[in-house]
Amino acid sequence: MQPIDRRTALLRLAALGAAPFLLAHCGSRTEVVKRAEVVKGAEVVNSAEVIKEIHTLQPGEFTWHPERSPMGAVAVVVSLPEQMTHVYRNGVRIAVSTCSTGKSGHETPTGVFVVLEKDKDHRSATYNNAPMPNMNRLTWDGIALHAGKLPGYPASHGCVRLPMGFSEKLWTVTHVGTPVIIAGSHSDPWEVTHPGLVLAGYAEHEFERAVAGLEGKRHPSDWDAAAEYPVTTVIASSVDRKLELIENGEVVAEGRLAGAGGTLGSHVFVLNGSHPGAKGLAWHAISHHETAGADLGAGRGSPDSLITRLTADSAFQRSVERSLHPGLVLVVTDNPLHPDRRSGKDFVIMSSV
Repeated sequence: MQPIDRRTALLRLAALGAAPFLLAHCGSRTEVVKRAEVVKGAEVVNSAEVIKEIHTLQPGEFTWHPERSPMGAVAVVVSLPEQMTHVYRNGVRIAVSTCSTGKSGHETPTGVFVVLEKDKDHRSATYNNAPMPNMNRLTWDGIALHAGKLPGYPASHGCVRLPMGFSEKLWTVTHVGTPVIIAGSHSDPWEVTHPGLVLAGYAEHEFERAVAGLEGKRHPSDWDAAAEYPVTTVIASSVDRKLELIENGEVVAEGRLAGAGGTLGSHVFVLNGSHPGAKGLAWHAISHHETAGADLGAGRGSPDSLITRLTADSAFQRSVERSLHPGLVLVVTDNPLHPDRRSGKDFVIMSSV
């Protein structure tokens, strides 16, 4: 039998109806794109079923498959060396798109951000009223995700430009508080289950109390204008051995970090909700680093072990418990919690400033 390459094999599997199985693995570097889902701008450029290696997507192309994971917390990862934007929901990659980040002298900062504001018809106050459609603001001094020109290389003044069609779709799944990681290296998400309360050590007997804290609380993407607000973020710094609870850009509680010595690495945990089978809280974790090709776990242990080792003082635990909701973001960093690492009141943990 004549050997076949990987691409031919995938095409044959797709023709036999195996595409859904190929789509399900968020860590795959191959995308099965069906029914004219390869798009350039707002124009369909291929109406056939195709298979694309992610690295072969051309400027302006993207894939979008929300059916892979219809519900759950969303996280966005922008890869600077790849010039790609990945969208995960409930830990499953539902989309990937080409993008264009900041050019030399206007580099896009790396680190962890959250969406601060959304504006479908935004115009720049800095750059001659330039249109920035489907804007997801990341900092108040001008960094955002929005539609724009994609020449195939970093060309913006610091923002992350996206294809128009992709930006329209992304705008429908983000909310104020959605985490956005801009990095040189990142992992795909994986599920972490932590028995007990957030930052309260490993205590399976506290499962009922943890679930009670989530009772009746929906994910922020389901909130309406009259619903509870704000989205909650917790930051843990290994340098300061300090914790901060942030709501609506304000630090509302501080505490001391205990339970894990040395450096922790850079990780983002997004709370999905309770996990009755494992009697714990279910999270999805993403590790990241500002440098391309960095070892994301060297000497630090895995995030699933890390979250069970991090603990806080009882007063801080109570503050988090009151604010607990699906979609809560826990950021672990080796950077200090210092104003120089933020711009204004933004929630920004920059790894490059």
